[in-house]
Amino acid sequence: MNKSMVTGAILGAVVATAGGALATYSLVDREPEFAKVLAVKTVTESIKTPREVCKDVAVTRQRPVQDQHKIAGTVIGAVAGGLLGNQIGGGNGKKIATVAGAAAGGYAGNKIQGNMQAGDTYTTTETRCDTVTDVEDRIVGYDVKYDLAGEVGQVRMDREPGDTIPVRDGQLVLSQQ
Repeated sequence: MNKSMVTGAILGAVVATAGGALATYSLVDREPEFAKVLAVKTVTESIKTPREVCKDVAVTRQRPVQDQHKIAGTVIGAVAGGLLGNQIGGGNGKKIATVAGAAAGGYAGNKIQGNMQAGDTYTTTETRCDTVTDVEDRIVGYDVKYDLAGEVGQVRMDREPGDTIPVRDGQLVLSQQ
């Protein structure tokens, strides 16, 4: 055998062994590139926003009373009752009928004016406002359960990760690039 051939064979064997060892080392010591996503739970928050809602409504009101003691109705009723009572009977009976008619007419006139005043109304439009609260559910993140090289962990992310999460230098890459 030739000396250069032996040297070449030895050198080839050393390079092949070193290359195999290096390849095996890179496979054994290699970190995972992805973490497997096991579960994703959407995290929501209820946002309450108050707002004012106004609408026009018809309102019926009683007009202000000009004669709150109902004197006009009482006087007109008493005069009418007295005139009617005066038409009945004669002598002292006529006087008693006139007084009784005036009293009854005064009472009736008072009640009639009271009913008329109570029914004297007007309708106007007013704006009525109420505060209502709108409730909206917003997504604030995602709680993600993952498996990284046999260890299970959990992290909150601002987006849905899909089936895997990238890993760089043994750490999850959570930001989107």
